[in-house]
Amino acid sequence: MRTTLTAIFLVLLISGCKDTTIEKDKTIRPIDWIEVKSSSFDQIRRLSGTIHSLESTDLSFQVGGKIKHISAKLGDKVKKGEVLATLDKRLFKMSQQSSQANLNKAKSALAEAHNEYLRYSELSEKGLISKSGYDSVQMAYESANSSVNLAKSQLDISNKNLQDTVIYAPYDAKITKRLMEPSMQVGAGQTVFEVAGINGLEVNVLVPESLIRDLSKGMAISINFPVFPDKKGHGVITEIGSRAQTANAFPVTILIESELDNLRAGMTAEIDFTFQGVGISGHHGDIYRLPMGAIGAGTNQSAYVFVYDTNKQSVYKRTVKVENILNNEVLISSGIKNGEIIAIAGVPFLRDGQHVNLLDKHVKRFN
Repeated sequence: MRTTLTAIFLVLLISGCKDTTIEKDKTIRPIDWIEVKSSSFDQIRRLSGTIHSLESTDLSFQVGGKIKHISAKLGDKVKKGEVLATLDKRLFKMSQQSSQANLNKAKSALAEAHNEYLRYSELSEKGLISKSGYDSVQMAYESANSSVNLAKSQLDISNKNLQDTVIYAPYDAKITKRLMEPSMQVGAGQTVFEVAGINGLEVNVLVPESLIRDLSKGMAISINFPVFPDKKGHGVITEIGSRAQTANAFPVTILIESELDNLRAGMTAEIDFTFQGVGISGHHGDIYRLPMGAIGAGTNQSAYVFVYDTNKQSVYKRTVKVENILNNEVLISSGIKNGEIIAIAGVPFLRDGQHVNLLDKHVKRFN
C-alpha cells in the first residue's frame, strides 16, 4: 500500500508543482473552482465477449448411408420437427423386412416347440417317457422362446435404423452450417448441419480472477454492441465457472434480456461489470471526485486542497485523504464536505487565508 501511496503523490507532484514560489503581492487572485458533491465509489470494468445462441447443436444421422435428399439450406429458418435431410432407405427397408421374416419364422418354431412341450408334459405325468426325453423337449421350447425374443430385438433395431435415416429439426432454429450435399456418402455421427436456436441469445465472457468474487448469479449487467453503437442492452448472469481458463480468467454466461433484433451468434458484445470500489486505505462508500489540478502534495505523503470561505472571500488549506486516481480524477474520502467550494487551478500559487475572487463565469451562482 505504501508503494501505491508513493505513486499517487508522485503524480500529484508532477502535475501540480512546477513552481512552488508563493507570491507575496496584495493582488486578489481570481480562481477557477468547483462545488464538490459526494458520489458513489462504484467502478466499471468493460470486457469483451461473444454472442451465442441459447440452443445450438450439430445434427447428424445415427446410421451411415448415401444422402438422398437435403431440404434445408444455409441460413434457412426451420421449425421443430421439420425434415432436414434423408438417406437412401432401400437397404434399411430390406433389413427391416428380413428381421420381420426372421421373427415370423421364430414364432412358428416357438409354436411348434410349445405344442411338443405340452404333449411331453402330459406323457411325463403318466410316466410314459423318460426324464431325459422330457428335459430335452423343455430345453428346445426355452430355446425357441429365446429365439423369438432375439428376433424381436433385431426387428426393433431395424425399425430404429430406418427411422434414423431422417434428420429432424430439434427445435425452432436457423441453419448456421451445411456440410453435406445429396448423393454424398455419410458415416454415422458425421455432422451434416450445425443449427442455432432462435429463441434467445447469451454472451460468453472471460472474467479476471480479480473481479470474479464480486459477481453472482442473477446480477443485472449492462451490454453494449460495437456493431450497433446506438443499441444498449441488458442481461443477467446465469452461469459462473468454478475453474479458471485462459490467463486465470473464469467463464461467465450472461443471458441477453433486451430486444434481439439484428443480433446474431458470433457477434461481439461488450459487458460492463459494476462493482464497489475500495480505496488504498480500505475505504468503502461514497467519495468526492476532484480534478488533478485541485490537489497539492504536502509533506509525509499528505495531500491538501484549498477550500473557499464565502463569508471571508478567502481560501484555506485543508488536508484530505486520497484513495485513488481514476480517469484523471482524484478520489477523496475525507477532509471536505458536500457543497464546499474547492480551487481547482493554480493551487501551488495559493496560500492559507489568501483573499481571492471566483472567476466571473461562476459569480452569478452566488449573487
